Amino acid sequence: MFVSEPAILHADLDSFYASVEQRDDARLRGRPVIVGGGVVLAASYEAKAYGVRTAMGGGLARRMCPRAVVVPPRFAAYTAASRAVFEVFRDTSPLVEGISIDEAFLDVAGLRRIAGSAPEIAARLRRDVAERVGLPITVGVARTKFLAKVASRVAKPDGLLVVPIDGEQAFLHPLPVGMLWGVGKVTTEKLHRLGVRTVAEVAELGEPALVSLLGPAAGRHLFALSVGRDPRPVQGGQRRRSMGAQRALGSRPRPPAEVDAMLAGLVDRVMRRMRAAHRVGRTVVLRLRFADFSRATRSHTLARSTARTDVVLEAARGLLATTAPLIAERGITLVGIAVGGLDDEVGVQLILPFAERRAVTHRPEPDPARESALDTALDGVRDRFGSAAVTRGVLLRHGQGMEVPMLPD
Repeated sequence: MFVSEPAILHADLDSFYASVEQRDDARLRGRPVIVGGGVVLAASYEAKAYGVRTAMGGGLARRMCPRAVVVPPRFAAYTAASRAVFEVFRDTSPLVEGISIDEAFLDVAGLRRIAGSAPEIAARLRRDVAERVGLPITVGVARTKFLAKVASRVAKPDGLLVVPIDGEQAFLHPLPVGMLWGVGKVTTEKLHRLGVRTVAEVAELGEPALVSLLGPAAGRHLFALSVGRDPRPVQGGQRRRSMGAQRALGSRPRPPAEVDAMLAGLVDRVMRRMRAAHRVGRTVVLRLRFADFSRATRSHTLARSTARTDVVLEAARGLLATTAPLIAERGITLVGIAVGGLDDEVGVQLILPFAERRAVTHRPEPDPARESALDTALDGVRDRFGSAAVTRGVLLRHGQGMEVPMLPD
């Protein structure tokens, strides 16, 4: 289909957590701000000017920027701000695809008659977010999702950049290879060893050479992006296929009991959100980050979809047990849990009796109705008196860590 003008927006809040802190405390405005003590969860642009970056150790960050104000994270405030911004997004376009808690794609094709051109809509979106939510946001406008995202990265902070269709190559080709979606440190080093440093040089290398170097999927993907091809549409109105939460644990060593306590707290939060949304899921995913910045992911598919805390926690603890040697060897700095394969609780596919093979165990058979009733009762208490009204005993003995919120429902 012929496209006469760019119509995809990538809207990305600037230093989101730090910007919320500066919005809510006038004393922090214009000053370097670091969110999180043990690990940097976010840094204001004033702190970034000193080299402070997300996921950096707190001690190193404070040495790099001694004037920085370090504040504890306030995740309820960030979630509320995110929801308010997404309301602006949905008021702007009927097609909104959330990417994370602080960014989204919007398709504004077909809105010219009622809302103006894409650049005009983008400028109005930025004003609306500033006036209604009080936060700075950068917007990239382009023909494709990839180019719109690159444009927003180039325009940061608090900017607007439009990539005209006849100027795509001129915009994209001088950029470093690290700007290509999916190019991380390892791929960048491979390309640098070949003398390939810009997107133009990736395009010149050609698809066959990239496939030989990186493999069929990655090679074709990189070549397509380097010449401006990205057919993916903005997918609005889709329900989430997973829910999750994670906690940064800082750099100090954590005993197994403390990691288990953190995991239990995360499962509690995720399952409460799922029940509130009337969703159930089958696939339990454990994500870990280690002190050397490497990561590990483990997953387990349950016999049937569920929103029961005890079932998901048992599966999550089983996955955690398989990673014990890695944790002991490398140390752990982040633990996350997600439940995928979500469905509406009224539309669950039943399991035939012979399709489920139960493991032999000496424990008494759990009573599903009793466990579900317990979950419901605890949800009611927390809804009425707050999330801290009822908690697990293990969480009283161990620190809560720092939760990193996911994309809000």
